[in-house]
Amino acid sequence: MTIEDLITQKIVETLNPEHFELENQSHMHAGHAGDDGSGQTHFKLLVVSSIFDGCNRMQQHRLVYSAVGQLFPQGLHAFSMKTLTPSEYSQK
Repeated sequence: MTIEDLITQKIVETLNPEHFELENQSHMHAGHAGDDGSGQTHFKLLVVSSIFDGCNRMQQHRLVYSAVGQLFPQGLHAFSMKTLTPSEYSQK
């Protein structure tokens, strides 16, 4: 299973998202620090979940990192995210 598959699995299992987009940006970092040549090191996430209701942005990010944090020792190097509640997403 790829890091991308594992991120998807962890996000779906943990956050039950109403919407999410995961973009593999590893190709943009080829040859840079943290690139191990696997094409599975740099990702960008947009996740919308009702679990975020009542949480501030830092709490939302902690929830995401608690879901995917164990993947860093497996090769995940960089992970950016945008977290939104369903109401924030509908206003977008």
